[in-house]
Amino acid sequence: MFKKVTQSIVNQMDPSGDLVPVQSILDHEHFRPLCLVRRKNKAIFHPSPCYKQTWYKLDDVLLHGDNRSTVSLFPNDDDQDLRKFTVEKSCSDRVDGSLSLCVDSTSAELTGAASFSKAWSIKLEKNHIPVPKLEALTTQRKINVNHSFIQQLQKTRQHLYVVHESIEASEETHYQESTEAEGSFMAQLYAKFCAKGTRQNKQSITIPKGCTLAFRAIELSIADGSWGLNYFPKEQVNMFASDGSSQEKLGAVQEEVKDNCQIFSNLSSNLLPVFLKAIKAVMRDRNLFQELTEKMEAILDETSSCELKTESPDLKDLLSSLLNSSRHLLLQLAGAIAYTLDALDELREDQLLLLLESVEEGIVSQQLKLVESILEQDIKHNKKPFCVDASLLSFAQEKEQKLTMTMVAMSGVKLQKDGSAVCAGEAFSSMAALYASLYVLNALSNSD
Repeated sequence: MFKKVTQSIVNQMDPSGDLVPVQSILDHEHFRPLCLVRRKNKAIFHPSPCYKQTWYKLDDVLLHGDNRSTVSLFPNDDDQDLRKFTVEKSCSDRVDGSLSLCVDSTSAELTGAASFSKAWSIKLEKNHIPVPKLEALTTQRKINVNHSFIQQLQKTRQHLYVVHESIEASEETHYQESTEAEGSFMAQLYAKFCAKGTRQNKQSITIPKGCTLAFRAIELSIADGSWGLNYFPKEQVNMFASDGSSQEKLGAVQEEVKDNCQIFSNLSSNLLPVFLKAIKAVMRDRNLFQELTEKMEAILDETSSCELKTESPDLKDLLSSLLNSSRHLLLQLAGAIAYTLDALDELREDQLLLLLESVEEGIVSQQLKLVESILEQDIKHNKKPFCVDASLLSFAQEKEQKLTMTMVAMSGVKLQKDGSAVCAGEAFSSMAALYASLYVLNALSNSD
């Protein structure tokens, strides 16, 4: 829920800029001004740059100097009111429906209603360090090249960034989502049967005062004890140029996913269920998700503190198999798992549950083909209605069709049974994440 709020704030305040939403409320204090962060590897399904905390601040890696040199970077309180603003959002939907059937002496009536609502108002404050002041600091204090973090960073050739602006909650805020569904079923066979059900789901989160919700960061360049700000870092070539064909876009998605995750297809038949069990477990449990993410990042960062041990029986076999792998294979598998977790993290929690049900129903392979056919369309730039092969929406059971259509709709594409489709919003990134998730689950499910 926290991720929904921060993403919504960024979409309203800076939809096409470089403001980055904080992903987890547990990490918010690590994205304040002067905090050092690292950028995650780029992926097709990341709509904006993603960063991870380092547990360090800029002061921690600079040689000792005038303590006031960092304190004085922050603006005075004279313009405090100018840095405060309010963001509001409300949404309410209700759907009603009924169905009556009559066949010979049997009749049935179905009625149902569903409603969804959310509303919040949050007061925000911008906390920032003017970049010119940060630039001036580069001549006043040198970097500590003997610091273990800096040495490890250079050894692994990773880039380092410093947060220079944050958007924080200036007051405690309560956010709540409410979903309610009710329905009744009445059938007249040889006797009358009537049933009625109601389901209500409420979720809420309290965002404390001072909580960091979004931030901006700038890359640091470090060499021989000197450091500076990299205003124009080299970016990867955009593989989704507007003049490219839809097939090229699908091909780019397939190529990236295959490059990162094809190793799963090479696992032995006895390891496939081990990996699948762990992935399914982290899809259900956010704490396990975070634990596995941290362990994979530690492997890839080659930190000496990385221990492939866990108290979770769902992760134990996976980590044990990684521990017994060669160094080269370990890095490959850790990279594939980390990429998979990144893709899953782009999906909604209820969408993950539908994915789990799809695995149990054995329909992941067909769903993968369906999402592939959607990505053949230019959904990134063309918002016109389109069609997919209706046979891909034909399942053994109607509930499997509804499950699939609902899961795809959560990624921004609304499907009809005849194959007609329309994008409900910015769907490309979410569909790419769904494709990557289905690819991995399909590869790991082939244990026969």
